[in-house]
Amino acid sequence: MIVYLSLTAVVLLTAMLVRKTQFNICYGQVRRQNVVNVIAIVIIFSCLFWVSALRVNVGNDYAKYVEFMHLVYSRAYVPTEAGFNALTYAIYYLSGFENYILVFAVIAFFTILFFMKAIWDQSEWFTFSFMMFMLLGYYFQSISTVRYYLALGLALYSIKFVMAKDWPRFLMVVLIGALFHKSLLVVLVLYPIARMKWKRWMYIATGFFCISCLFLQDLYLKIVVFLYPSYKDTEYLTGGTSLVNIARCAAILILSLILFKDVVKENRTYLFYFYCNLMALALYVFGSFLPIISRIGYYLTVTHILFVPALILHIKDDRIRKWVKIAAVLGCFLYFAIYMKKAPDDGVRILPYQSILFDDMPLTLSERGY
Repeated sequence: MIVYLSLTAVVLLTAMLVRKTQFNICYGQVRRQNVVNVIAIVIIFSCLFWVSALRVNVGNDYAKYVEFMHLVYSRAYVPTEAGFNALTYAIYYLSGFENYILVFAVIAFFTILFFMKAIWDQSEWFTFSFMMFMLLGYYFQSISTVRYYLALGLALYSIKFVMAKDWPRFLMVVLIGALFHKSLLVVLVLYPIARMKWKRWMYIATGFFCISCLFLQDLYLKIVVFLYPSYKDTEYLTGGTSLVNIARCAAILILSLILFKDVVKENRTYLFYFYCNLMALALYVFGSFLPIISRIGYYLTVTHILFVPALILHIKDDRIRKWVKIAAVLGCFLYFAIYMKKAPDDGVRILPYQSILFDDMPLTLSERGY
């Protein structure tokens, strides 16, 4: 755990040096703050990348992916998507051996890149958004669930195209991400819906859909199995929800409603975040029977790392803004503490941290032969 705690402390302290400014050149000299920003971002990216890239047998799916990669290189059937399979085969072929370490490193590089780029481009308060990215476990979960978090990073990155109504680029980013995790395709529906300015009938329709979840669970489960046939007759077909996520969505909803008239209502970007949060709350409350609720929900709640800092910045009363900021920071640290306590458990398993510098990968199923 000392590796993760040290990493978190270093990158958060470094992020405090970042100030978003316009890239200006004065008398041939780049503004000092821009230089500080570049150095800080490079340090943060490097720290995150190398901790992720040098790991071995860390993460809930690490050994499973090594097995899948071996099957891909052997031209056998695997349930993973075409993009992941093609990347694996290309790296193995060019390396001349089953170089799974490099596959994980490449995925880690692009996952961190898209998250960092999305936060830099879209956040009004980089330091606070990055703090939420780290303390709410997005980075650490990318170590555990590599394909999905690459798709999640692309989803967050794609939002800027949604807001600009640049639908061709949005579609391109989503389709590329879906080559690594097909669940990303749901944002082709969710994000355009959140981009609309909702009418009264849309709220009514959403209410009816939520109520239908109480009576049509079997039908919706059949649809899920059709979309995810690999879930059929497995333990993954059981649902469940997260009280922590419900509480988080509810708290953000309350804050956004308080600021709705003065801040959210006339801002198209904030409305997008507002509707994403509203849909996520409805999903967690009424869709607990769905086995893919967390995957769908995270595509909506990942906007919190952009929305919460924006809301805090727009609180006019200095005293109230200070206390809301303190509450948000304490909430994030509490979540981080709970997450780290569960880090060794199945389903997360990012502890103990092992590195290729000191540890070896245990034999996989194919290597053991049984």
